[in-house]
Amino acid sequence: MHASMPFHSNPRPRPLLIGIIVACLPGLAVAQFSLAPLPYPADALEPHIDKTTMEIHHGRHHNAYVNNLNAQIMTNPELANLSLEAIQGRISQFNTAVRNNGGGHYNHDLFWQVMAPVGQRGAPGAALAADITQTFGSLDDLKKRFDQAAITRFGSGWAWLIVTPEKKLAITSTPNQDNPLMDLPDVQRGTPILGLDVWEHAYYLKYQNKRGEYATNWWNVVNWNEVTRRYDAAMK
Repeated sequence: MHASMPFHSNPRPRPLLIGIIVACLPGLAVAQFSLAPLPYPADALEPHIDKTTMEIHHGRHHNAYVNNLNAQIMTNPELANLSLEAIQGRISQFNTAVRNNGGGHYNHDLFWQVMAPVGQRGAPGAALAADITQTFGSLDDLKKRFDQAAITRFGSGWAWLIVTPEKKLAITSTPNQDNPLMDLPDVQRGTPILGLDVWEHAYYLKYQNKRGEYATNWWNVVNWNEVTRRYDAAMK
């Protein structure tokens, strides 16, 4: 009698099979970036920003930027090794989809954090307050100039308070999902410490076409504790 041939199983998947799985399930393979939950309930900023707007803005718009950015890792694998902030500084090296969705993800991450519910907003820290007075004249003057940047941004975009590379405060604005960290020729470079989204989806349900009213009321929800933290870090 002949001894039966032993059965040998190969516990390692074949490379071809792995490639097929990765190609068919890109979302599982490249989920480098994720959507963080809002740092407060969706209705926490009412009456200035309504619950429905917050839910749609965060759960649909921001989530779409995250998903679309992750999809770009398949054709731009270097994205998987870069932080979200680092991508902004090298944005000119990538395609429009990375620019729009990488910017959209970074901008909205900042936006949620520089707002807060009642009792958590604070006031500008001592160094920031002094710098605001020296640069703009007063906090009210800062708000007026910032509002003007928001209102006069044609189409969709953002208004920003930044710390420039020279460690000076400045107000600027950018179109679409661009931001001051991006290495682009038409962008005033600096570290954003406060940003206002003036895309219509950020305010239209409550304010319709009244962008100025939205911008003015938005100061009621600014998280000065977070703005101060970002200022202090940028000034180091």
